[in-house]
Amino acid sequence: MTNGHLDLIQRGSRLFDRLIVSVLRNASKDPLFSVEERVEMLREVVIPYANVEVDSFDGLLVQHAAESSATVLLRGIRAISDYEYELQMALMNRRLRPDIETVFMMANEAYSFISSRLVKEVFSLGGNISGLAPLSVEARMRSRMSMKNISKGV
Repeated sequence: MTNGHLDLIQRGSRLFDRLIVSVLRNASKDPLFSVEERVEMLREVVIPYANVEVDSFDGLLVQHAAESSATVLLRGIRAISDYEYELQMALMNRRLRPDIETVFMMANEAYSFISSRLVKEVFSLGGNISGLAPLSVEARMRSRMSMKNISKGV
């Protein structure tokens, strides 16, 4: 989770009565943290927002949204490249579930260059990620990398 995600959550929580932040269980990715750990981290950082819930799902986002009685998908866009991908997804989601709308929110300019992948890469190479991720997430990353280094004998 990055501060870009948190910014979108903060702003989205003001727009909607109920905001559900959902983590996809994606077996094709090799994340630093398990789905359960990511859900736990998200729950820690969204405590100030009473109308924000966190959960996880498998499969199609629109199916999960329908099962959660959601009517809107809130998606963040950082750049034109995000828009092209997100537009394809939004149109497919509309085809699958015309009753669920997709709303795009532009990233705050302070976070427009941040991606989870980039933060993870910079961190793994010893770079400073202060201000790019919530402090609690950064602390967990430090702990996880320390454990990996210990297991490698570094």
